[in-house]
Amino acid sequence: MLNEKILIMKDEIIKSVQECVKIKSVEDEPKADRPFGEGVHKALEYCMQLSENLGFKAVNVDNMLGYAEYGSGDEMIAVLGHLDVVPEGEGWTYPPYAAEIHNGKIYGRGTTDDKGPTIGALYALKAIMDSNISLKRRVRIIFGLNEETGSKCVKHYVDKGEEMPVAGFTPDAEYPIINGEKGIVTCKYTRKLNQDGDLTLKSIKGGIAANVVPDYAEAEITLPSCKKYQVKKLAGETEGIKIEENGNSIVVKCYGISAHGSTPEKGKNAITHLMMFLGKLDFLGDLKEFIDYFNKYIGTDLNGERLGISLEDDISGKLIFNLGTIHGNENEITLEINMRYPVTRTFEEFIDTFKERVSLGKLEEVYLRHKKSLYVSPDTEFIKKLQKVYEEQFGEKAELISIGGGTYAKAMENIVAFGPIFKGQPMVEHKPDEYIEIDSLMKNIQVMAEAIKELAN
Repeated sequence: MLNEKILIMKDEIIKSVQECVKIKSVEDEPKADRPFGEGVHKALEYCMQLSENLGFKAVNVDNMLGYAEYGSGDEMIAVLGHLDVVPEGEGWTYPPYAAEIHNGKIYGRGTTDDKGPTIGALYALKAIMDSNISLKRRVRIIFGLNEETGSKCVKHYVDKGEEMPVAGFTPDAEYPIINGEKGIVTCKYTRKLNQDGDLTLKSIKGGIAANVVPDYAEAEITLPSCKKYQVKKLAGETEGIKIEENGNSIVVKCYGISAHGSTPEKGKNAITHLMMFLGKLDFLGDLKEFIDYFNKYIGTDLNGERLGISLEDDISGKLIFNLGTIHGNENEITLEINMRYPVTRTFEEFIDTFKERVSLGKLEEVYLRHKKSLYVSPDTEFIKKLQKVYEEQFGEKAELISIGGGTYAKAMENIVAFGPIFKGQPMVEHKPDEYIEIDSLMKNIQVMAEAIKELAN
């Protein structure tokens, strides 16, 4: 019955997802009543209006997040999604905010991460309501606005004393059930430069966010004409490097492959390969010292081994290290780093060593943010309920997994990640041409409807 109700709404669901994806909800300059900027606020307004139109109670919590609520009872379960997205970056075949449909897929930033699944959860609840299914607990579909850049929205919800769910999930990772999430450290460091010599760095830039493997980086170098040939020759011998002349300087362009910062092995980091190339050039003084430091202690290392912080456990594997962005000019260079440590290990085990090694590069800390790891026991009641739903829907054992990615599950008690990526599907979030298959979206809504029904009884 639920499946049929959901299929009847297919066209409406697709349209709603498209309308939400068309809103560029990248965090922007805050305003008095728009803490995460104009675009994110528009996405919230859209979902609040959609919730009301579908017949739910819609609550805006200080413009920090919102929720749609249905049902009655002393206890509440939650589906916690987010409407903010990472910047679109380069390399799109289809416009990132047009929500175009091609070959059965909706393309656009946020289609999978996480607007499609979040809107889908709203329609899963709508199907339950229209089917007059009895629930013992109330249900909230929560629309977060700051998942990609700190989860301050959920922290506000918790700190304000809003009601906590007794169980729930966030459709913002993969199936079957993720009961472990690595701890996450995001940090920013800057290095002052006092350049000398006739080869100088005019500017350097690359990456869009700390938690994204950068697919492009470039450095503009001022140099005498007699040295241009040497640089061009080296570039011709180096895969992924292109040279463009600009007056008395050249621009070194490096091309990589984008990936989520939790799976850097699936990408190719353009910044680290650019720095390897720069290490071959005849820089002097501070700049040479910095480049040599970078290539020795960071380089292409994905597990922190060069920095002496390579933790590991049997549940979630190795510490993950991603150099996400670089920006600089003649006077300074700034780096953003994203690290994810194993679920049974601690921040305290590696942070002192990390800071000590960073200081060797004369890097000064701008900020350092930490989210503790998450691990929910397999014996927890709501985990067993989600396993039951998964096994009934897919006909296979619901294995519990741990991931390097971070979700809202860390920010609110009694939440784990559940979907939306099916086994064998590619990870397209944070990449150019992000999409969601319409058939996958519909199947997700059917699964979420069953999960909501199970958890709410």
